[in-house]
Amino acid sequence: MNNAIAVFQGKNIRRTWFNNEWWFVVEDVVLALIDSKDPKQYINKMRKRDEELSKGWVQFVHTLSVSTSGGSQSMNCTNTEGAFRIIQSIPSKKAEPFKLWLAKVGYDRIKEIENPELAQKRMKELYKLKGYSGEWIEKRVRGIAIRDELTSEWKIRGAKEGTEFAILTNEISKATFDMTPKEHKNFKGLKKENLRDHMGDLELVLTMLGETTTTRFTRDRDSQMFPELKKDAKDGGDVAGSTRKDIEQRLGKSIVSNENFLEESEKSKRKKRIVKK
Repeated sequence: MNNAIAVFQGKNIRRTWFNNEWWFVVEDVVLALIDSKDPKQYINKMRKRDEELSKGWVQFVHTLSVSTSGGSQSMNCTNTEGAFRIIQSIPSKKAEPFKLWLAKVGYDRIKEIENPELAQKRMKELYKLKGYSGEWIEKRVRGIAIRDELTSEWKIRGAKEGTEFAILTNEISKATFDMTPKEHKNFKGLKKENLRDHMGDLELVLTMLGETTTTRFTRDRDSQMFPELKKDAKDGGDVAGSTRKDIEQRLGKSIVSNENFLEESEKSKRKKRIVKK
């Protein structure tokens, strides 16, 4: 229970560990900075006052299970970056001391915001601890950067996050692998796990090829809005799909594997393949 509570100037800030970082209860963060004893009412007024904060609320505030004296409770929480954004909307003399406190509590996360290379390094270390090889990790990290670049293009060109992003991703995947990401996950026997964390080398490379090519088509064509972006996604996936079929024809077997790394690590499976050769 002690690990689930941090203290700022006598105020308890409940927190929970999620996605490898601390998430703080939003009501506690606000209560530590205001004179009122009704943080819920203050939050409602704050969101009405700050339209940009309200629009982005669901991006950095999530409902998570937090340990309490009575067991656990679902509460609105935010990470260090989100807490900084909320603090910006609270005119309080305590804001600066709270930022310093928050920076100390979430020090590693703050450093990563200022220097993304540190976040990448931490990501690599986490994958290594999970049993992935250096070769696989480099591809996975590169794939994340390529994916971020593509979704940034979609966003600035009018695609809506959520449903439209999912449809565009499905288009690339269907053209690349002849299956949607959901079908791909089912094929590998995955449930809530991240599909790309269970892809083999060539699956990762082809995913990157499809998304990189889609980005290139979108930029060269200066595509705007969903219908044009959907065509780019299909065309980008077709390029990766043609490459996949060519490789499969030469290999004499399918690239899309039902292997996943839930029971045995990627590094261990890689070693076994090397021994067989």
